[in-house]
Amino acid sequence: MTTMAETATEYIAIDAPPERVWDVAADVEHYPDWAKDIKDVVVRSRDDQQRPLEVEFRASALGRSTHYTLAYDYAEAPTVLSWRMVKGDIQRTIEGAYHFGSDGQGGTVVKYDLVIELASPLPGFVKRRAEVRILNTIRELKVRAES
Repeated sequence: MTTMAETATEYIAIDAPPERVWDVAADVEHYPDWAKDIKDVVVRSRDDQQRPLEVEFRASALGRSTHYTLAYDYAEAPTVLSWRMVKGDIQRTIEGAYHFGSDGQGGTVVKYDLVIELASPLPGFVKRRAEVRILNTIRELKVRAES
């Protein structure tokens, strides 16, 4: 059976400088403090600057616990933080990125892109619930960066 990838793109303005927003978004080890779906984070490897490269997550998804491992890419730091899945239990693909830009007034505009393909199709109500959670996560990034 073939499934379609679900995609989401969200924009949000944050009243904090891009470097502050970058620091919050790149601090994956503290995601459980503010990203409500993330329950546990284990850094499996780091780059020469000690930034997490391969990170295993345990999260709430679709009414159950899920595990997946993401590889982070810092090639365009500090304007883009991107990731891709290297291992997952209910996911076939996860790819995403935060794009950080100045709003010209000391704040930041963040574009959040996410592509997820699951091993089986989602019912409509589950998709809507997942969309709300994605929006809540980026709003929590805003709250965390502005505090």
